[in-house]
Amino acid sequence: MRKCSDCKVEMKELTAKTPEGIEYTYFKCGKCGEEILNMDQLHNVAEKYREMKRFHAKVSKWGMSLGLRIPKELVQKYNFKNNEEVTMIPEKEGIKIIPA
Repeated sequence: MRKCSDCKVEMKELTAKTPEGIEYTYFKCGKCGEEILNMDQLHNVAEKYREMKRFHAKVSKWGMSLGLRIPKELVQKYNFKNNEEVTMIPEKEGIKIIPA
């Protein structure tokens, strides 16, 4: 356990998630509310961000519609198949695409 540097009370180790959904642990003082991450916790979060990749694709006109190419790495990871139907769910920040 770790003690708060301000009020010297024992801190609890808690778990939270970043806005991107990456889970991490941190310490919180039950008295003053101080929250800290030690270097190990910080390095774990940084490593998870490095593992997380962002993919870019170009939207193209296909007939009367627009099409989007899915990068090969994502095709393999999520097992997309040629001519397979997918489910698209509109969300606040974008579109979720789910293989059938």
